[in-house]
Amino acid sequence: MNKTFKIYAIVFIIILIVVAMFGIGKKPALDWRKNFDVDKKTPFGLYIFDQESSGLFHRKLEKVRVSPYSYYQKNNQKKPHNILIIQKKLDDVSWQYILDQVSKGSDVMWFTNDTTAKLRDTLGFRFKTVGHEKNYYLQFTDEKLSDNRLFIDKFPENQGFSYIRNDIEILGKTLHKDKSNETSFSADFVKVNFGKGHFYIHSEPLVLTNYYILNSKNKYIESVLSYLPNRETVWFIENDTPLSMSPLRFIHSNPPLKYAWYLLLFGLIIFVIFNAKRKQRIVPIIEPLKNTSVEFIRSIGNLYLQEGDFHEMMAKKAQYFLNRVRMDLLIDTHDLDAQFINKLHLKTGKNIELIEEAVKLIKKGQDPYASVMKEDLIRMNQLLDKILK
Repeated sequence: MNKTFKIYAIVFIIILIVVAMFGIGKKPALDWRKNFDVDKKTPFGLYIFDQESSGLFHRKLEKVRVSPYSYYQKNNQKKPHNILIIQKKLDDVSWQYILDQVSKGSDVMWFTNDTTAKLRDTLGFRFKTVGHEKNYYLQFTDEKLSDNRLFIDKFPENQGFSYIRNDIEILGKTLHKDKSNETSFSADFVKVNFGKGHFYIHSEPLVLTNYYILNSKNKYIESVLSYLPNRETVWFIENDTPLSMSPLRFIHSNPPLKYAWYLLLFGLIIFVIFNAKRKQRIVPIIEPLKNTSVEFIRSIGNLYLQEGDFHEMMAKKAQYFLNRVRMDLLIDTHDLDAQFINKLHLKTGKNIELIEEAVKLIKKGQDPYASVMKEDLIRMNQLLDKILK
């Protein structure tokens, strides 16, 4: 494990510790929004009701995640049945299909406090705000169910029926107390006859949410649903947002897991970015050795010229020339006689008098006792250059 990786690991562990310290003792904030979502475990979700719904409807419940319009187009010959709708806004075409089913003998259990004007006119009722209390009781008009009342103490809707047709039966009422402690009642649960069937309308959908089911000390919910006949029930759950099919939906639904997942992805990205660089050290560029022979010879020549040693320079020049003759022209240079001059003449094609003069100067340069002048050096250099060209 190299030093850089250790540093990254230490930094990552420190970040985890800091995040954990901020998370310790921090209570998750409750979402009190009224979502009426079967997948939500928040106070006003329908998760518990969804889990218990099969037993509440005697194992005869069908959960439908399409609109009534789509459902009844495929099941237009369905026998009379129960229909459950919880605080959902449906289109006019879907309501027309439901009305057709009710007129044929089906019953609707409808939890809502918000409907369209057209539907209210059809069924003969109105909604209004019946109070501003922070809490009140819901109870039944049937004396047999008088003990099964429910206390509403969290964000009540305070909605009830302001007008109902004469043939509408009141099944439940809200008990209000004003500032002077006087008691008043308003209808919150009614039965509307429609064709061969009925609409059971409850103006407080909160009674089915997680909070009130867990805090209910009696069988209020069971009593409300008991008005439906014991037969098949179709529950239209059509969500505003489709159910996520992502394999990460469980992680995203739990904030601690979601934060841990994002932290892991962030750490991996940082690790990749820092390790994308080449780990091998950069190989330095080594310049090839320069050929300084010419510079060296030039320096030596200048040195000889400054010293005035023309004899030694002639000897070096002669030695260099004879080496070239041996290597390039393959002529023996042991004896610089007439045979050597003739061979050099034949190989180079130069004038024989030029070669004889050059050989004479070479011998002069090789003679350690000969007197050499600067002019001799210059002349020999010119001759030898002409011969080797």
